[in-house]
Amino acid sequence: MKIYSGKSVYGGIAIGRIHVLKKCESPVRRKKIDDPDKELERYEQAKAEAAARLRSLYHRAIKEVGAENAAIFEIHQMLLEDGDYNESVEHIVRTQQVNAEYAVASTRDSFAARFAGMEDDYMRERAADVKDISERLLAVLTGDSTGTVQIEEPVIIAADDLTPSETVQLDKDKVLSFVTVHGSTNSHTAILARTMGIPALIGVNVPLEEIDGKLGIVDGMEGRFYVEPDEKLLALMREKQQAESARKEMLESLKGKENVTLDGRKVMLYANIGNVEDLPGALQNDAEGIGLFRSEFLYLESDDFPTEEEQFQVYKTVAETMAGRCAVIRTMDIGADKKCDYFGLEAEENPALGYRGIRICLTRPDVFKTQLRALFRASAFGKLAIMYPMIISVEEVRRIQELVAEVKEELTASRTSFGEPEQGIMIETPAAVMISGELAKEVDFFSIGTNDLIQYTLAADRQNPRMDAFFDAHHPAVLRMISIVVENAHREGIRVGICGELGADMELTEEFLRMGVDELSVAPDYILPLRRRIREINLEA
Repeated sequence: MKIYSGKSVYGGIAIGRIHVLKKCESPVRRKKIDDPDKELERYEQAKAEAAARLRSLYHRAIKEVGAENAAIFEIHQMLLEDGDYNESVEHIVRTQQVNAEYAVASTRDSFAARFAGMEDDYMRERAADVKDISERLLAVLTGDSTGTVQIEEPVIIAADDLTPSETVQLDKDKVLSFVTVHGSTNSHTAILARTMGIPALIGVNVPLEEIDGKLGIVDGMEGRFYVEPDEKLLALMREKQQAESARKEMLESLKGKENVTLDGRKVMLYANIGNVEDLPGALQNDAEGIGLFRSEFLYLESDDFPTEEEQFQVYKTVAETMAGRCAVIRTMDIGADKKCDYFGLEAEENPALGYRGIRICLTRPDVFKTQLRALFRASAFGKLAIMYPMIISVEEVRRIQELVAEVKEELTASRTSFGEPEQGIMIETPAAVMISGELAKEVDFFSIGTNDLIQYTLAADRQNPRMDAFFDAHHPAVLRMISIVVENAHREGIRVGICGELGADMELTEEFLRMGVDELSVAPDYILPLRRRIREINLEA
């Protein structure tokens, strides 16, 4: 028996055969050609087919990991149209009179090496994206139409790392767990594991070539990976599995019960979702409402700006499905790593600090007002609330209020029914924290987006795996900021919740309640465990 350690991204126990996902680059042979124009026409056809496959993967990924995490396939579609990349392929085909496969492989190697050698961590990670789209093009050019991983029985997937394409194409019914040598807690592998509710480890320094087909155990609670376990350990782990199953049954018994501490403090538990397909999961896990509906999926999955009617139908479905329970819709948070070609956004050196969220909305009022009209119309069919991201000033909020007033006047003039949804903002920048007292006078509620708040407070890119050691979610500065926001919100009589991943951190649940946080909005699977934790707390003790 051999034991390896790693970082757990989702708990639980998995026992099964290990399936090593081998990376196999498409074989490429250099061939001389007579007609470069004909060869480049073949390349263009391959690009069109690759783009079609990416669109299919994108729609599948939206259902499995949500719009925010599916956006990588939008980025890959953009890379297919990259001018420098395509010029390189064309230059090689024409000057060397060689086949498109060889030109793509040569471009892949040179571009990936160029990105890998850059100092900026974000740019270094683009090397993997270049390889991914190149392999997709080569698969089309060489006639490989599948690209899927064939798995006959439920297995533990082990790999050096997993690309978004690989994770989405896996048969999820056959995956017991993920184990990767590389990756980060924000990688697509980690996100998929949390979405699927299966144990997963990253950063496991295991010799992949030696473990394929062997029996393995993944202990997502202890961060251990066992290869060829002995009978004593197998028996122990099966007992832990049974205990975990019993725990889940106990959580089921909490459905319908209140989120109340032992001393009577009530807390609201809401669900974070990315699209209407996530609504059943929120309801099945007994969410008291939707605390964060990421509306940008409507834009990310469309080839053009979604119409008012298209958006209205989606928001109306949310309102009606929640049947009187509150559903908070966040206005489009496009930008940074969530890009749409038709927005015409320019490349930015530091996109996390760039043109995104409310900044786009306020400089594109035509697009913003279309969404606002759809939201106000849908609010007539249920209890919707509207939340605005990336706020840094009172002036921004007042400009939003002006646009809201214009929308209501237009709807009234056209005799269109609409409701009066509450208006709230996300607190996710240090600037918003420091002026939260003034902001609280302008809105109905706050929701603290801890993912970005931690990133901006600690100056640590949450998408960069090298920053994991510095990304301290429990940093005193972060917790003090949350406390400041709660104090200022309550001073003005408005409620405040947490909708970032920190809301599901049960090591902090009691501290959040002592601060006075009114709501926690988390991934659906965390609702019942959080309910249990809340019901164990005695704030008077």
